[in-house]
Amino acid sequence: METKTIATNALKSACRIFMQDLEALPAEAFTKKFGPKVRTVADIVFEVNMVNDHIGMVIRGEKPFDWPEGGWITAPDDFQNKDVVIEAFKNSSERIIATAESFSEEEFTTPFTTEEGETTRFERCRFMGLHLWYHSGQLNFIQTLIGDDEWHWS
Repeated sequence: METKTIATNALKSACRIFMQDLEALPAEAFTKKFGPKVRTVADIVFEVNMVNDHIGMVIRGEKPFDWPEGGWITAPDDFQNKDVVIEAFKNSSERIIATAESFSEEEFTTPFTTEEGETTRFERCRFMGLHLWYHSGQLNFIQTLIGDDEWHWS
């Protein structure tokens, strides 16, 4: 199997599972604070979308936006509703999957240089998948905190 196929399939799977986790959460979970330092579901998804959008810009050869300074990413006031959050994640994941699929196998594996050093589109897509799985685990933990111990992946 080609490197591009492996990476895009893994990215699609991570996006699908993350979306299923979001859909399984009740609306009130998106803004619920479980402690003074705990980020909300909306905060987590806002960060995931920023990471995906930033990496997408980098692998398309665009100048990415400057990463915000000052600690954990938090969602703005207009990003606090389950429907808004899910729609934004859907758009972000569709955009990054389309970006990954747009490259040839050669483009996918050819090294290029970013401000952080040398990388490949394969590595950047691999990172996005890992990042999604990491935050999916956080969503699953929040799910259990609200009393849901069901398995929502299909």
